[in-house]
Amino acid sequence: MDDSRAHEQQVGALRSSVAWGLLGLVIERPSYGYELIQRFRRTYGDTLALSGPRQIYTALNALRTRGLIEETRSAAPPSAPHRQPRPNYRATAEGVRGYEEWLLIQFEEERQRQRLFARQLAMLDPQVALEVIDRYEEECLTEADETTVAESERESVAHRLADRDEQLGLEARLSWIRYARRELTTILEQPASEAGPGEKL
Repeated sequence: MDDSRAHEQQVGALRSSVAWGLLGLVIERPSYGYELIQRFRRTYGDTLALSGPRQIYTALNALRTRGLIEETRSAAPPSAPHRQPRPNYRATAEGVRGYEEWLLIQFEEERQRQRLFARQLAMLDPQVALEVIDRYEEECLTEADETTVAESERESVAHRLADRDEQLGLEARLSWIRYARRELTTILEQPASEAGPGEKL
């Protein structure tokens, strides 16, 4: 097995979203355990649930075992020269490359989920599908209403990028909903005798 194939399998084997989120923080800036816990909560908030501090240390161990991060030792502070140096973590070149590949994998999986939703919707009776579309639209509009913080008010690039992605994603979904509703309505209004094979939806 060549190195690239082995690396792809390694990336795929690490399924923890917490671990990958943590790796992103270490890539952004080397940190130690407690600081990473605080940064994780500030950065990801309720978008990536953290059960407790132990989950961070478990993820750090998994990342280190796979060679995606490495441990360094920070010097003891001058105020406490006899204190045991705390472990600091930084990303390896392999970790950065793995993180890039993982991001692309997430993008592709999201595209597949969207396509699957559209195709599975087409299995329903048009009237029922319209009802599903109505509920989906309600959820999108509720999500839009809950986005109350303006991009310019966000303190970090990570939050601004996420806000913009959410905004554009909602606009795209609402546009698709309008298109799907037109298609479904056209099928419902079409005489049954004119509907060809596979024209249920």
